[in-house]
Amino acid sequence: MVGFGGWEMPVEYSGIIEEHIAVRTRAGLFDVSHMGEIEVRGPAALPLLQFVTSNDVARLVTGQAQYTALMYPQGSAVDDCLVHRLGDDHYLLCVNASNTDKDFAWISQQNSQFGAEAHNVSANYSQLALQGPRAETILAKVTRTELPAIKYYWFTEATCCGVAGLLARTGYTGEDGFEFYFAPAESERVWNMLLEAGRPEGLIPAGLGARNTLRLEAAYPLYGHELDEDTTLLEAGLGWICKLEKGEFLGREVLLKQKAVGTRKKLVGFEMTDRNIARDGYPVSIDGELRGRVTSGSMAPFLKKNIGMAYIPPRDAELGREIQIEIRGRMATARIVPLPFYRRPNRTVASG
Repeated sequence: MVGFGGWEMPVEYSGIIEEHIAVRTRAGLFDVSHMGEIEVRGPAALPLLQFVTSNDVARLVTGQAQYTALMYPQGSAVDDCLVHRLGDDHYLLCVNASNTDKDFAWISQQNSQFGAEAHNVSANYSQLALQGPRAETILAKVTRTELPAIKYYWFTEATCCGVAGLLARTGYTGEDGFEFYFAPAESERVWNMLLEAGRPEGLIPAGLGARNTLRLEAAYPLYGHELDEDTTLLEAGLGWICKLEKGEFLGREVLLKQKAVGTRKKLVGFEMTDRNIARDGYPVSIDGELRGRVTSGSMAPFLKKNIGMAYIPPRDAELGREIQIEIRGRMATARIVPLPFYRRPNRTVASG
């Protein structure tokens, strides 16, 4: 157990590798109740969210969610988050635990010119994430909700394990799965019932360690690593959530300029050519010169490779290029490869 965002969180239960493989091949259950929730509602809710986020909230219909970023004027992210449209003029944001207070303060500051209702409702929700190719099969045992009808990045009100909540087909692992938001008082009950229902399918609990290696294989960004105040969304490879055509939003002018003239740095993926592991923050050199830094690095349990992501100048980001990473005072060689490292195969989800 470790402290994380004000919570005591499990790094691992049975072991990071075992938990990682379970999610890739069967299913894993994560307690992600540390994530923050912010509710925004009222006639000014949409104008506010359009201004403070990069994606186009107006495209959402009730029951749909989108991945987006809360924006600074300099084109970087306050945080990355999910926006769920609960109804007309009613939205729920899921934000990173360590950023919840910062995010809410930033939204409230910008809201002074809009007048929407904004509330930090994190204390109202627990969140469990059931992830993996057998997630739907397991969840079907404890709910009457028609799970195949919930498309990726959609959600619905549902009762699971006898508890009412919000059930979303979302996740942070690169696998199919669901995230269930519900009252904290029911946490232990839902956790135990899901584990019992999933036991025949090979479901096991998973902690922060596997959550990190899974998201790295899928090349999902982590705030404080791939995302920070000094890195624009275009530099982070998140141009697809920058809807520049939607109109004014924080950071839009910077992003428009970068799109026209280019970025200062680019996020790339790499594989080590030997058994070394490049960790977060390690220096990256190209042709004998310091050119960047590793943002995330680890052994990839499913791919059985040592992988990572790094920021380097765009001119050096050619696929296949060799780079050198300083590891404990010695230079190790890596090769730039396409992202993501892992993409889940097409499979019939319900059959596992």
